[in-house]
Amino acid sequence: MTTALRTSTALDINNVTLTYPDGAGRLTALDRVSLRVTGGSIAAITGPSGSGKSSLLAVASTLIHPDSGHITLQTPSGTTDLATVTRREAAALRRSSIGIVFQQPNLIPALTALEQLEVMTHLGQRLHTSPHQHRQTRTRATELLDSVGLADHRTKRPAQLSGGQRQRINIARALMNTPALLVIDEPTSALDTERGAAIIDLIRTITHTHKTATLLVTHDPTHLHQMTTVYQMLDGRLTEKCNVPT
Repeated sequence: MTTALRTSTALDINNVTLTYPDGAGRLTALDRVSLRVTGGSIAAITGPSGSGKSSLLAVASTLIHPDSGHITLQTPSGTTDLATVTRREAAALRRSSIGIVFQQPNLIPALTALEQLEVMTHLGQRLHTSPHQHRQTRTRATELLDSVGLADHRTKRPAQLSGGQRQRINIARALMNTPALLVIDEPTSALDTERGAAIIDLIRTITHTHKTATLLVTHDPTHLHQMTTVYQMLDGRLTEKCNVPT
């Protein structure tokens, strides 16, 4: 396994429980789950379908509040317990400190690659931005597209791009606001082996370069040896795996 570049904990999930209504009772999706992810490292979550992996990503990205426990995120502006924030605060955190890479890129068909990134910065802001803000946004978007190898594809729309290229835009878009935490769901599921390996290499590079704490769900065991830490999820419970296939 690789070694984290710094030892400070950016994400600390502590004793988190999440349940859902299930007929007359409740189904436990997360059962006292705890893990820590340091900046510059990747924690991979594996496990069968229905084991709780998606629920873990949802609470870490503030899309769902857990029943109990704490989820501490350290950002340049301070420390926040994601388990207790309001909906408005959660939305603000997703714009400023949490980048989410969904399994499917969900790009807007009418927008170019550059515009896909630019629109992320303006979500939740006033419709009209100053020329200076627009230049800053364009510069940031251009730099990120360059960093994911799409310098020559800025003006192309999703239909003109391959699946791997669309996923690269998906990752770059999640980095627009320099997040402290990257939450990534099955980034290689729709890609062939070669493109999937390239995406994992890109995620590793970005994690180390930007010093993000990356929480990644995957079903593909071939990439696990490249992760900093690997966890197994089963029936809502999380255990660290010591033996990772190479």
